[in-house]
Amino acid sequence: MTACDDRSTGVSWAAKEFETLDLGDARLNRRAVLLAERLAQKPVASIPNACQNWSETVAAYRFLSNEDVNWDDVMQAHWQASEQRISQHPVVLCLQDTTELDFNGQQMAGLGPLSYEAQRDLYLHPTYVVTPDREPLGVTNAWTWAREFKSADGTRPGALESTRWIESYERVAEQALRLPQTRHVCVCDRESDIMVRLGRALAELPADLVFEADEWKAAFILNKKPVLKAVSELNTVLPLIAQLGGFLARKGDGEPGVESIWPGMQDVAVFVEGLRYARQSGGI
Repeated sequence: MTACDDRSTGVSWAAKEFETLDLGDARLNRRAVLLAERLAQKPVASIPNACQNWSETVAAYRFLSNEDVNWDDVMQAHWQASEQRISQHPVVLCLQDTTELDFNGQQMAGLGPLSYEAQRDLYLHPTYVVTPDREPLGVTNAWTWAREFKSADGTRPGALESTRWIESYERVAEQALRLPQTRHVCVCDRESDIMVRLGRALAELPADLVFEADEWKAAFILNKKPVLKAVSELNTVLPLIAQLGGFLARKGDGEPGVESIWPGMQDVAVFVEGLRYARQSGGI
């Protein structure tokens, strides 16, 4: 047993984590649990080195090559267990970023280029959830893809890769609706330009999906515009916030970028903080 096993019941951590796993065959379920245990014990080892004998190794490769088993079928049980853990916390941090799966130049089908066209690997974009005290709660979503190779004209066909940030945010938002008692904080690096991408992808959705009422109303007040009674749309609020950060909103200027949205958000945050302090002190 490992340090993470439940010694009171004799149940391994993997058996508990994948308790709801259903791959359509009990043997596949057991193999998935055993493989998770072996790889967790030696996370940097190859599959033959992680397995304890040759029969385990052969069975592991047979499991991984089974076309009836998809990665998201295996992850489904982990996602459910993770959501249960998340529900026990008032605030969680949902960290999303992209990493490269480097297969060391091995020749196999389904790989694509990375930073250089000569590389043959995959990209992975997971959402990893932790508590503010850095306690890990699980991976709740993941994108994996192989880039298309560039065409003769230098362009790269295929799906727009930046969509991964919006897709991941949408999954976080969906989980937040299921767990209203837990506040989900989505954390991204600057590559995401999350406000810009949200404004473009979800423009017609109500602003209160992203902003609190005081925040989107502040965008109107600071621009000296009358506050609408109904919740405004994102594509109305974001340009107002960007104007606070220097966006001129002239005809032909196009959509605002992160350079103007983030300074505008700082002005909104200061205004809202002052507003709430005034309320608490009885000034409003």
